[in-house]
Amino acid sequence: MEPDRQPILTGELVTLRPMREDDREALFAVASDPLIWEVHPAHDRWKRDVFDAFFDAGLASGGALVIEDRATGAVIGSSRYDGHDHRADEIEIGWTYIARAYWGGVYNREIKRLMLDHIHRFVRTATFMVGEDNIRSRKAMVKIGGVLRPGTVERTMAGEVTPHVIYEIHRP
Repeated sequence: MEPDRQPILTGELVTLRPMREDDREALFAVASDPLIWEVHPAHDRWKRDVFDAFFDAGLASGGALVIEDRATGAVIGSSRYDGHDHRADEIEIGWTYIARAYWGGVYNREIKRLMLDHIHRFVRTATFMVGEDNIRSRKAMVKIGGVLRPGTVERTMAGEVTPHVIYEIHRP
C-alpha cells in the first residue's frame, strides 16, 4: 500500500496539513529567521530566493506539510515525507523547521510523534537525514528515540556536498 504523504494530523499543540501555494508567505515569515538555519547545512534558507526554491521543491515532492499552532492557528513551520523506498520498507521524514518561539522540544516531539504514528501504518522504518555537524538536530533526534545508522552519506544542499548521518525509528 502506498503511504499517504499528505495527511491531516492533529495533536494537542499542533495540526499538520498539506502544504499549498498560498502558504508561501507565512512559511517564509518563519524561515526568514537566520538563526533557524545557523547550524543547518543549507544555512542560507532564510534568503528569499533560496527559500523559494526550497518551498517549490516541497510542493513538488507531494509530501510537504504545514505546521499550525492549534491555539492560535498561526503557521509555525513545515515538515515533509519523501524518499519512499519500497524495498527497504522505509520513508524519510525531514526538511523540518519551526519558529524559534516553539523550540525546546515539546512541539518537535509532538510533530514527530504525529508523523511517525501516521507513517508507521505504511512502512516499517522512518529515516531522518541530518547534517553531520548539525548538533541541534542530532540532539533532537536522540530525544525522540532516533537510532544512528553507522557511517555517513553525502547529500547536495544549496549546491554544496555535505556529509549527513542517518537516524532511524522503527515501527513499535
